[in-house]
This record gives sequence, structure tokens and C-alpha cells, in this order.
Amino acid sequence: MNNRLRELREAQGWSQGELALRLEVSRQTINALETGKYDPSLPLAFRIAHLFSMQIEDVFLPDAG
Repeated sequence: MNNRLRELREAQGWSQGELALRLEVSRQTINALETGKYDPSLPLAFRIAHLFSMQIEDVFLPDAG
């Protein structure tokens, strides 16, 4: 699953660590999400979307193909 997490985080001027604190996850989780190595749980996806005042589908995009 593709996502816009890095783009959204950088637009806020947050480091991966700062975003991790806001979402109550590890920095490694943020890195794994941004690099596509990990898909979030549904509750985490909702927290991410809420943090950026967006719909889940505006943050997380299905893989092309």
C-alpha cells in the first residue's frame, strides 16, 4: 500500500521522531510506514488521518496495478 506519510510529515516540518511521538508509536514504525515495509493497523491509519485532518483514503493509496 502506498501512502503520503512522508510528504505530509515534511509539510508540517516534523521529524520521524516527532510524528512517532504524536502517534504514540516508535520512530522505526514511522520509517517502515514511509518506506512501504509496513501497512498500519486500521486504528493507526485512523489516527494518522485524523492527525492530518484527512480521510484515510487521502493518506493511504492502493497499490497500482
